[in-house]
Amino acid sequence: MPTNVTRLRPPKPCPICGKSSVQQFHPFCSARCADVDLNRWLTGNYVIPGATSSADEDDADSFLPNDEDQD
Repeated sequence: MPTNVTRLRPPKPCPICGKSSVQQFHPFCSARCADVDLNRWLTGNYVIPGATSSADEDDADSFLPNDEDQD
């Protein structure tokens, strides 16, 4: 990084291994740590909690095709 560039935010450690983050892989320190994080999302290790309701189940039924719609 050139010396005349002012960083807008202070550097933070990599959320996976704790090393200093690198601009190219921000907020991670390397492509490996970025891939580890992506794998955790894809395998369901990270979950955003949400409440399920019976309305969600009713919405799923509304996507089933009607016999009347078919000609």
